Amino acid sequence: MTLYEAAPAKLNLALHVRRRRADGYHDLETIFAFTEFGDTLSAVIADATTLTVEGEFASVIDTVDNLVLRAADALRTASGVGHGAALHLVKRIPVAAGLGGGSADAAAALRLLNRLWGTDWPLARLAALGATLGADVPACVLGGVLLGQGRGEQLTQIDSVAVTGAPVLLVNPRVAMPTGPVFAGWDGEDRGRLDPSADLQALRNDLQLPALAIAPIVGKVVDALQYTGASLVRMSGSGATCLALFDTMEARDLASDSIGLAHPGWWTAPTRLH
Repeated sequence: MTLYEAAPAKLNLALHVRRRRADGYHDLETIFAFTEFGDTLSAVIADATTLTVEGEFASVIDTVDNLVLRAADALRTASGVGHGAALHLVKRIPVAAGLGGGSADAAAALRLLNRLWGTDWPLARLAALGATLGADVPACVLGGVLLGQGRGEQLTQIDSVAVTGAPVLLVNPRVAMPTGPVFAGWDGEDRGRLDPSADLQALRNDLQLPALAIAPIVGKVVDALQYTGASLVRMSGSGATCLALFDTMEARDLASDSIGLAHPGWWTAPTRLH
């Protein structure tokens, strides 16, 4: 029997970088949210664990060394399961786009194989295992609207940010943005803590300026979205994807159409937060 699991794209509605740590990572505070848009993972039980991929961004996925396979191996080792899985990924999320695609896929693998193999681990235990794979994986395992602290793996569910169901448009100029150089470009200035009870407009993404220095076209995306009547426009994560929140689905769709006409080479995804 084939089982399926969604891998929703991750958004950072705000991201405050507080300090650079001795281990090379950064302490940050972020608001995670997730969309109805994302990848899809399916699996059947098999003797060995394998991965096949299809979809718009399949060609850039390594099917030998991949976070999905690492997640499967981690759960198999930790649980002592004696069999594998034939995994199939439909890859819709752009790579190196600030949408946590690899983390979302790894999290989906943990949830999916937890069901397929009958390990029945609670989500909190899967999230703890996910933290060994990447800082964003625990948030992707849990979902919802979350305050992330530390490297992003210290998570608190928050209700003060009421965005569930909000129409959102994602736009990427088809520029891959590796996370390391963007963090390296941060100027080291602590501009203050993230207050999750504050209006989203009063918050920020401290990685937006260093991302603009690497890929100025991100600024063009932000400018284009600010003319659409969106209630919030911001780069997500380390970029280059930018998000725009809207009050209605109609306004979002009009914005998607206008962006598509004006910039036919850009990638767009009209969706909603869940």
